[in-house]
Amino acid sequence: MGGKYGAPWAHLADLWPCCGPQSMESPRTPARTVLFERERTGLTYRVPSLLPVPPGPTLLAFVEQRLSPDDAHAHRLVLRRGTLAQGSVQWGALHMLGTAALAEHRSMNPCPVHDAGTGTVFLFFIAVLGHTPEAVQITTGRNAARLCCVTSHDAGLTWGSARDLTEEAIGSAVQDWATFAVGPGHGVQLPSGRLLVPAYTYRVDRRECFGKICRTSPHSFAFYSDDHGRTWRCGGLVPNLRSGECQLAAVDGGQAGSFLYCNARSPLGSRVQALSTDEGTSFLPAEHVATLPETAWGCQGSIVGFLAPTPSRPQDDGWSVGPGSAPHPPRLRPGVREPPEEAAGDPRGGQVPGGLFSHPQPQGDGPRPGVIGDVGSWTLVPPLPSATAPQNTTWLLYSHPVGRRARLHMGIRLSRSPLDPKSWTGPWVVYEGPSGYSDLASIGPAPGGDLVFACLFESGTRTSYEEISFCTFSLHDVLENVPAGPQPPTLGDKPRGRCWPS
Repeated sequence: MGGKYGAPWAHLADLWPCCGPQSMESPRTPARTVLFERERTGLTYRVPSLLPVPPGPTLLAFVEQRLSPDDAHAHRLVLRRGTLAQGSVQWGALHMLGTAALAEHRSMNPCPVHDAGTGTVFLFFIAVLGHTPEAVQITTGRNAARLCCVTSHDAGLTWGSARDLTEEAIGSAVQDWATFAVGPGHGVQLPSGRLLVPAYTYRVDRRECFGKICRTSPHSFAFYSDDHGRTWRCGGLVPNLRSGECQLAAVDGGQAGSFLYCNARSPLGSRVQALSTDEGTSFLPAEHVATLPETAWGCQGSIVGFLAPTPSRPQDDGWSVGPGSAPHPPRLRPGVREPPEEAAGDPRGGQVPGGLFSHPQPQGDGPRPGVIGDVGSWTLVPPLPSATAPQNTTWLLYSHPVGRRARLHMGIRLSRSPLDPKSWTGPWVVYEGPSGYSDLASIGPAPGGDLVFACLFESGTRTSYEEISFCTFSLHDVLENVPAGPQPPTLGDKPRGRCWPS
């Protein structure tokens, strides 16, 4: 379970050995390291979360430790720290996060976020009473989850005691929630300094049905802090389409302005996305992303944003915006909505007040518009106006199983125009076999300037919960291996039920 991974940054070819000749028929596959593996006792590791923390960066790999693969048997959170040593990642031993727990509760859904201003890492999680399954909470309308976090000021070496933030961040609104959860995956910090933790809830829409719950609906949202994590508040729910486990990214849309982008799991046959013009305080109505099909019953997925490469490079080196991927005008008011009986919530739209990110700071934490410098430098690069720049200066990566009927084959997709849901490419499969939850991170540029990404994901040979794997790849690898243009929309699956197994 231990060992080194990778090679010096100066030898990028050694970092990502491929399984065969590089061609359109045989795309290269990144090497992977198994960081957590199911034990003979039944002890299982699930729900990965990956956070890079400068300098270096240090990589924090969080997972749930479960007594069995079942959600109801989640137990506690564990961590492995990866440090860059002479260009390689040296992984430390497994560390139990003993303080990340409440008495008589099980700890689930690790969701860390880093405050670049103070250097603090906030690890959010939910503490669920006993072995109460999520489905039981949804059926009865009785929430058993608490919002908690622990903090570290030394890049994950030590952690403080747990804070129960349920009353502070949610308050009386929790009485109308059947259940809720954070992430899973990573949170983000905006250039304004706001910290954001992705989340979702099953809101009770009607209770009066002979004393039983009539209707609940899942909605994504975010918890946020504007005072470096001293206090936390709950943002508005994505108002229309059913949306669940989600992740966030700051998106600079060029002339269209800047937005907070939310990509969420949904039982509607494909992913859904929603935009916020007020840094996650509220969200505009969501829309289907037909080019990102869901696995049957859905699966968590990850996104990470980064500064688009300069368009001035020669087109044959893989950096050009390729055919069929020209930017599309953003649609801030989606036309595709659910029927009125499925819609819920009260959208609190808004205008873009001179751009969402009007107070840049010298440092930030990924996902973010971009980074520059060597692997130890995490300085934000504000987009510069240019007559030749593409409309969208932020690109997005997305990880999710490719299989439609089962969780198979971890795929990476690219969007060069995140505001357009049709802009996603087809997948580059980085692992063939059962795959599940994942988390992406941008870990900085190599000496040659090529951005390097990491993915922590569930994998196995028979099931997707046998191990947690780690791999790295460059933006150049992505551009060489994803299809050149957007993938044709496919919405073959019918909408599923209101809740789904994790």
